[in-house]
Amino acid sequence: MSKTQKFLLAISIIPQYLFVKWLSNYPEFIETYYSNGLYQWASKGLRYVFGWIPFSVGDVFYTIAGIYIIRWLIINRKRMIHDTKQWVVEVLTACSLLYFAFHLFWGMNYYRLPLHKTLNLDDTYTTEELQSVTEQLIEKANAIHLAITKNDSVKVVMPFTKKELLSISDDGYISLASIYPELSHSPSSSKLSLYSLPLTYMGFSGYLNPLTNEAQIDGLIPLHKYPTTICHEKAHQIGYAAENETNFIGCLAAIYNEDIYFKYSGYIFALRHCLNEVYLRDENLYETLGEKINKGILKNYQDAYEFWESYHNPLEPMFKETYSTFLKANNQDKGIESYSYVVALFVNYFKNQAL
Repeated sequence: MSKTQKFLLAISIIPQYLFVKWLSNYPEFIETYYSNGLYQWASKGLRYVFGWIPFSVGDVFYTIAGIYIIRWLIINRKRMIHDTKQWVVEVLTACSLLYFAFHLFWGMNYYRLPLHKTLNLDDTYTTEELQSVTEQLIEKANAIHLAITKNDSVKVVMPFTKKELLSISDDGYISLASIYPELSHSPSSSKLSLYSLPLTYMGFSGYLNPLTNEAQIDGLIPLHKYPTTICHEKAHQIGYAAENETNFIGCLAAIYNEDIYFKYSGYIFALRHCLNEVYLRDENLYETLGEKINKGILKNYQDAYEFWESYHNPLEPMFKETYSTFLKANNQDKGIESYSYVVALFVNYFKNQAL
């Protein structure tokens, strides 16, 4: 590639950025022609290509890319001073290509229509509605917990291996798609991440690789968290980018699964989010509702808390702030805090459902 071609490719990142920002003003167009059009073809193609491979191809790509970048920086370190212009051009060329690939294979999903509009749900709710749904979730979670353990003080222990949980997760999406065809998911491409330990120290339980469309799961998280985590990442795969929306879809996919352990994971996931919102609104009500929850469920919550605390480190807030900045740059104004907005979806969905 000539210097002129590299320069043109490097500066193309500017019109690319402007085009993406302009197109983001037309969510209906993106919903129709990208999220439910081009993206569906591209994502399914990637899952067919990489899904059958038993290990995370994306993580291998990242490893190779990381080694290449370090090697390139070492070899070209002196050019930063002696050939600065061309050095910058080559860096911008790589960034331009990555920017294009990211938005082609995944990134435009950040600008699609909000899920509550496509599912015809309200996006606001009252404290009374929140309390009512939380009480329903407590009753349902307690019932499922007792059906599994036969003792309200015993925590639920998953009887499956990690790979079995990856496989079982497909069933929930099959059931969910019979009601919401737009949430159908196939083929499957879920893997245990090769970087589970670094992911854990960064405070993340999974991620979607946008270049291979593999759902990467942290292999170290407590097993009772697997169902909703796997289903969350699968929701990313079918084209939903916002974290509040994928939390909601992932929870539904777990609840719609025939397996009782998946249902348990889904209901206590929704319950935890609703309880957190109750606490922010009325601490006394939070204490009252908390007394109604089976002690075994609270022990599962405590297990998850202790797990993340055991990996807490001074760098974790920096990683989360970096990710939050990334989200804000991609149409999620609240950044990582947007996770909490899943409560609006839960309340407005469950208030009209017989749990």
